[in-house]
Amino acid sequence: MKFYTSSLRSRIFLSMLLLVVIASILIAVVTVYQYREEAEDYHRDRLERKEENIKQNIDYVLDETTYATETEYIPLIFKEKIYEIKQIHNLELYLYDLEGSLLIKSKASFVKDSIGKCLPAYVLNALDVSPNKHFVEEFHKDGQQYQTSYSYVTDKYFKPLAILNLPYIEDDGFIKKELRESLTRLAVTYLFMIGIAIVLAYFLSKYITRSLNEVSEKITETRLDKRNKKITVSNTPEEISTLVNAYNGMIDELENSAAQLATSEREAAWREMAKQVAHEIKNPLTPMRLTVQSFQRKFDPNDPDINEKLSEYSDTIIQQIDTMSNIASAFSNYAEMPAQKEETLDVVKITKLALDIFNEDYIYFHASVDQIRARFDRAQLIRVVNNLVKNSIQAIDSNNPETPRIDVNVFKDKKDVVITVTDNGVGVDDENRKLIFEPKFTTKSSGMGLGLAMVKNIVEAFKGTISFTSEMGKKTTFTVRFPKKD
Repeated sequence: MKFYTSSLRSRIFLSMLLLVVIASILIAVVTVYQYREEAEDYHRDRLERKEENIKQNIDYVLDETTYATETEYIPLIFKEKIYEIKQIHNLELYLYDLEGSLLIKSKASFVKDSIGKCLPAYVLNALDVSPNKHFVEEFHKDGQQYQTSYSYVTDKYFKPLAILNLPYIEDDGFIKKELRESLTRLAVTYLFMIGIAIVLAYFLSKYITRSLNEVSEKITETRLDKRNKKITVSNTPEEISTLVNAYNGMIDELENSAAQLATSEREAAWREMAKQVAHEIKNPLTPMRLTVQSFQRKFDPNDPDINEKLSEYSDTIIQQIDTMSNIASAFSNYAEMPAQKEETLDVVKITKLALDIFNEDYIYFHASVDQIRARFDRAQLIRVVNNLVKNSIQAIDSNNPETPRIDVNVFKDKKDVVITVTDNGVGVDDENRKLIFEPKFTTKSSGMGLGLAMVKNIVEAFKGTISFTSEMGKKTTFTVRFPKKD
């Protein structure tokens, strides 16, 4: 989720706001629920009180009447009194006989005629099974909530005479008004609290994440090739202090490990370099030894061909000495860092000049424009082009195509100068792709494998890059890219 990937500061800020909003919603829901419960209790209690008062009034009328207290006389007893009771208690009332038929009513406007003349069977059954002989029904009519109660009217000997029905309208206008006012006050209060929460969340999250940001910046700046500074912070929580102490301890261990690693790498590099130098020197020494030994065995001052043999012997020795000299020069050139002497030069001109030393007629030069200016070292650029072309010539010799071809292209690409060298040589297989710029790597029977590694060092020293693409047995393209002069 996006929330979990956002910054800690944002999550703290949003969490506090969310907490306040959820709390306000829950309190509003609880308030509405509480008001509804209170409204139900209020209407139920109010109906019970009215019913009790009305029954007391009915009992008083029954005590004062001159009619016999029997069911059939109920309409006569309450002929006028029912309206007085209605006016006193402000509530309509209906009296039914024990079979559910209507005896007398104050007004029939709250219920339908079919219901008003006869009680439903379920009401009579509910009264019969009720332990207190009392039944309350709730219903809606014309968008209004009603309660209607049913109970028995008895004489002074508790003999049932009639069934009293009181329809009661649940008027929630006052309660709803109170609820609206309460919710309005809560809304204003929580809007104020949300404003305070926003301010507190902002400063709290800033305080909490300040130390973490400093730790993060230090960790980002941590490098193996330089001395890293420890973090010094004050007035931070215990958790942040623990993190800082762990980072500082890691810096100490990192420095120790880096020193040990550097020492180990230097020793390994010297060992590998010594092995490589020894191996390369042994190659020319062996034919030199054999030539000297052969010359010793066959040397005859009186031989008429002695001068020719001596010349052949000297040529062989000189050739091997030149090979050893080339070996020494190659290692010296690789070990020497590329010169940082930057000069403004014409890349097209220098590249063309570097190609002049080659006699192969299958080397073709192309330039998109006559002049491209860049900051580079003249000698190093010539070395880069020479090594790439030599590498292509050797790849072509290995592949031996019918029509050999090497294309050297120079062109501009946005803010860069690009030099490409493409040949139709043997290509680079998948196994060797990752190793091609490594020192000592070579697929040839002779050579030290330092040419492309040296080219990579030179290009990267001038903030450039080198890459290649290759198709086995078809072609290989090396691409050198470095910034041009604005």
